[in-house]
Amino acid sequence: MSKNSLGLKINGKDYTLDADPNMPVLWAIRDIVGLTGTKFGCGAGLCGACTVHVDGQPQRACLTSLKQVQGKQVTTIEGLTFEPLKRAWREHNVPQCGYCQAGQLMSAAALLTQTAQPTERQIDEAMAGNLCRCGTYTRIKAAIQTASGQKVSQTDARSESEQEAQA
Repeated sequence: MSKNSLGLKINGKDYTLDADPNMPVLWAIRDIVGLTGTKFGCGAGLCGACTVHVDGQPQRACLTSLKQVQGKQVTTIEGLTFEPLKRAWREHNVPQCGYCQAGQLMSAAALLTQTAQPTERQIDEAMAGNLCRCGTYTRIKAAIQTASGQKVSQTDARSESEQEAQA
């Protein structure tokens, strides 16, 4: 493994890392820099747990190498400053186990930055690559709608199990 001195800008702070340029950003963020909010999920870019922003665009940190982010701004969950979204997440009790939440929030924030009031279809498309084993998808959608200032119906705001219990 060849190591180089690489510059990395994370959450507005500059880091110099002695690391292989092919190392996934995920491992640099977690193991070298020590920011552990970004989670390892599948390692294949399929689950979204490791989602970060690279120059404002959601990227899977497990598939993105250090050389790919040279000269770019990487934002992790620790650097996310989207307070309306965080408030809506709490208001709708989105987290269950919490493991996927960093990636979910990063994808949702990217969507809301690009589309202030997304349609349900746009939310579904933007969030499709983020898996939640606890199944809080209806709460996630409701939180995104709330953060965008849209009205959320009672049915949309309830979890699937709550809806089934009332049926």
